[in-house]
Amino acid sequence: MPLNIPKGNMYKFVTHTWNTVKGICPHSCSYCYMKNWGKQNPIRFDEKELRCNLGTGNYIFVGSSNDLFAKDIPSLWIQKTIDHCNAFNNRYLFQTKNPERFKEFTLPDNSVVCSTIETNRVYSEIMINSPNPSFRAASMSQIDLSKYVTIEPILDFDLEEMVELIRKCSPNQVNIGADSGGNHLPEPEKEKVLNLIDELKQFTVIEKKTNLGRLLKNRRYSN
Repeated sequence: MPLNIPKGNMYKFVTHTWNTVKGICPHSCSYCYMKNWGKQNPIRFDEKELRCNLGTGNYIFVGSSNDLFAKDIPSLWIQKTIDHCNAFNNRYLFQTKNPERFKEFTLPDNSVVCSTIETNRVYSEIMINSPNPSFRAASMSQIDLSKYVTIEPILDFDLEEMVELIRKCSPNQVNIGADSGGNHLPEPEKEKVLNLIDELKQFTVIEKKTNLGRLLKNRRYSN
């Protein structure tokens, strides 16, 4: 099985993606691009992916099309994935909306852990089965690894509360992106996004994804 080359609105720093867990994500977020693509097969572990040569010197997003650390994912599936990563010398990105489970495993050296925090608010009709954003931040605060936070798709938020939620995570980098799927989500005004960026830049590095340009159009803004 070959590694996948990133397509679409992927992180610029990622060179490849690799997925051992396939099917419908247990979190079932309303905006999930995999759901929109009709990828609603039952969740499963693809043993064939363990034959994949992960190479050397790559930056691999592990579990880009599902949430490897969702509550209902069997621990054995996660451990098999980690064991295969350990057989190769790469940098790995592990991203989840359930970062509490990071503490159950020893991840490969040179790994980065990331949690998605779209907003400080709870939009239950959008987040469906995902953990509360405040729970995600609390879990991230207890992890002593290189950490990223991704605010994508950014949902309308309360500025002070959102900044403190992200600060609690102590991220090395924050990635910010907007909805790319036309899901009619509650989104912040561009001035609010710019204010958030200004506040976050006081304590972390900001990576603006290309799709954020839709919310920031007609406004010149530099890093």
